[in-house]
Amino acid sequence: MPDTGRASTGEPDVGVADVLAAQSRLRRFLPVTPMHLAERFGVMLKLENLQRTGSYKVRGALNAMLAARERGDERPVICASAGNHAQGVAWAAYRLGVQAITVMPHGAPQTKIAGVTHWGATVRQHGDSYDEAYAFACQLAEQYGYRFLSAFDDPDVIAGQGTIGIEIAPHAPDVVIVPIGGGGLASGVALALKSQGVRVVGAQVEGVDSMARAIRGDVREIAPAKSLADGVRVKVPGFLTRRLCARLLDDVVIVREAELRETLVRLALEENLIAEGAGALALAAGRRVAGRRKCAVVSGGNIDAAILAQLLSEVRPRPPRKPRRRSRGPEPAAAVPGDGAARKPNPLAKRRTVANLSSKPTISAPKAPTAPQPVSEEEFTW
Repeated sequence: MPDTGRASTGEPDVGVADVLAAQSRLRRFLPVTPMHLAERFGVMLKLENLQRTGSYKVRGALNAMLAARERGDERPVICASAGNHAQGVAWAAYRLGVQAITVMPHGAPQTKIAGVTHWGATVRQHGDSYDEAYAFACQLAEQYGYRFLSAFDDPDVIAGQGTIGIEIAPHAPDVVIVPIGGGGLASGVALALKSQGVRVVGAQVEGVDSMARAIRGDVREIAPAKSLADGVRVKVPGFLTRRLCARLLDDVVIVREAELRETLVRLALEENLIAEGAGALALAAGRRVAGRRKCAVVSGGNIDAAILAQLLSEVRPRPPRKPRRRSRGPEPAAAVPGDGAARKPNPLAKRRTVANLSSKPTISAPKAPTAPQPVSEEEFTW
């Protein structure tokens, strides 16, 4: 096992305090990403596709490097990634002046490879999946004494991803949906929100559901199916994240590939938002999750232009359901003097205007403009 720079213990050594410490470190470097109300989906979106490097991964990478610097660890950093974690490591290393090496599998999107090289990190391509790149990166770390930085199974990385949950909390959702690959994002967000009574639901693609299997007790290595969500194609989830997800997640929803493709296209056409496959995964699972105030994390937007153009030309999404108008209740019955029971008004009867028969004309004083009435929680539709 490569050296990660932390002492390993039997129990997870990451908690809410670590998430709060990560927030204090990151606020100097990373802005708060916006929330967007997708009315046609009925879901609030946490737009991590607008984060530095186009993905949430920079949070965990930067927090891990800052925490290592506090411990006095100045070694070069090496990581394995399908693209987004590598870009986060490259950007953080550039900002902190640390040497970084990234190992990416063959077939990684050219957009992500270009993003890594742009920030000066060394790129090594090896294998056809994340797990093959991971094994090669561990070998290089042991051979040259680098610090290996996991994409998800690291306490500092989990705490950094959990800062997303702290930013979501003020919007008071009742359920938050997060995509799951290795489980770092789901673990961090659940750590930040479960103490506040918020349900956290994970989302995975059919055939790429290693975390859902592991939570059920099936820890066998699987061969991930080919999917548009290349960022979550993991054979074996992290050991630390597996225990956290089993303890903190309320459910894991499995999404079909066709649903994922349709959701990605609808995001682009209806909400004018560009997301990668894994970025649209949580929103695709939203239709299967019950809740009045749902929030889905759009985890990234680094998608190849050729793939996006192909999807826009091939996928014809179904038209969204029309919004339902809220009907007002019946008008109260008018009471008649001398009649004990109130009579029901006749809806077909026309109202008669009463003429003003007084000799002097009445002039009404102009009314002051009234303040806008607040919208009740029942009228506000998520």
